[in-house]
Amino acid sequence: MKLKILFLVFLFAYSSFIVHGQPTAAKEKLARTQWFRDARFGMFIHFGIYSMHGRGEWVRSIEKISNEQYQPYVDAFNPTEYNPKEWAKLAKEAGMKYVVMTTKHHDGFCLFDSKLTDYKSTNTPIKRDLIKEYVEAFRAEGIRIGFYYSLLDWHHPDYPKFNDSNHPMRGNEKFKDEKINFDNYLKYMHGQVRELMSNYGKIDILWTDFSYGEMTGTKWKAKELVEMIHQLQPAIIMNNRLGGDGTTYIKDQAYGDFESPEQGVPDAKLSDKDNIDVPWETCLTLNNSWGYNMHDNNWKSPELIIQTLVNCVSKNGNLLLNVGPDPKGNIPQASIQILKEVGKWTRANGESIYGCGEAIGLTRQDWGRFTQKGNKLYAHYMYPKIGPITLKNYQEKIKTVRMLANGAEASVADEWWGSPKSAGLYFINFNKPIHETYPMPDKIDTVFEIELK
Repeated sequence: MKLKILFLVFLFAYSSFIVHGQPTAAKEKLARTQWFRDARFGMFIHFGIYSMHGRGEWVRSIEKISNEQYQPYVDAFNPTEYNPKEWAKLAKEAGMKYVVMTTKHHDGFCLFDSKLTDYKSTNTPIKRDLIKEYVEAFRAEGIRIGFYYSLLDWHHPDYPKFNDSNHPMRGNEKFKDEKINFDNYLKYMHGQVRELMSNYGKIDILWTDFSYGEMTGTKWKAKELVEMIHQLQPAIIMNNRLGGDGTTYIKDQAYGDFESPEQGVPDAKLSDKDNIDVPWETCLTLNNSWGYNMHDNNWKSPELIIQTLVNCVSKNGNLLLNVGPDPKGNIPQASIQILKEVGKWTRANGESIYGCGEAIGLTRQDWGRFTQKGNKLYAHYMYPKIGPITLKNYQEKIKTVRMLANGAEASVADEWWGSPKSAGLYFINFNKPIHETYPMPDKIDTVFEIELK
């Protein structure tokens, strides 16, 4: 009888773990991020005082610029051509479904009208709450709203300086024996996040940046911060950088809803310690800089951007693509041109991106990638090769094959140059005869929609 009671106690405890433990929590995370995983493509915007330097957003740290040396740029900040309505139209044209903009970067300057500081855009010649205008503009285009907020602050008096690995005043003897009260900074930081979560309506994403060294997790009072955020914005999703810097994948993420690898794409989809899929998003620059950099003209091609987007989606991931407006508030013309070219492709082939993910059981091919949505496979022919697209053991499963962009029926066959039908091979080619190689109609990525029975 005692053994039976012990067994029932164990069974109850185990079932409680399944309901309340990591597996259920992970599945709830997947449900909460469903819109995000359907959207797949977003815009990142880095804009602030650093744009005036024209040397990227880390200029203060790299060149060890003091608050006093930085102040003239604050006093002169006046982006008179700032027009987020144009940005929103461009994002929509490119096929982006959500956006994340810097509200405060590491330099501590706020683009919103915070009541907790004078270090903000409303106290500069522009005299405007730039975040309010951004939210209204993108919301009007039906694009979901995200806020970037830096956990670092190189302006606040109670943020560590001398021994901090990133602060502009690191190693400066003037601050060696400085006494600070980090709790004062945490109160300030939590207060500003509360303002952002309270004053701009429904916010879809909070993108915090970033943890390093000892400055991680509990150092930020992350548990309390997340609880407050969810009280104010119950449906919001968050990245993982309260617990890391985004470059290292965290198998057991305590604070965030999605992983945020930077400037690279994982080799495969991500999963947690219980082998449940983890939402993720690669953030990527269009050149090599996040903030405006007038010296950086190493622009990525539209082809590379489209192929990276497809690569992310084929592994159940998103792409967050960055623009860095100039001091006047204009997105660089090179960025605009790239996004417009990307938009031409997404308008024709978006069905193979939005709501899509990994094609189960189909690995990446030398000619490109597969994505899938329900009973439709999408073969992304991105890298030209000799001969047709080859599928194995699919000839009995396929209902139709057509080119997604124009609906034209694709040429298919179950044999090619004498290959036996019994081998289970199925061939897709752009045109007849099947053994010929023809140019694809889209030089970047011709997408074949394969409808399964």
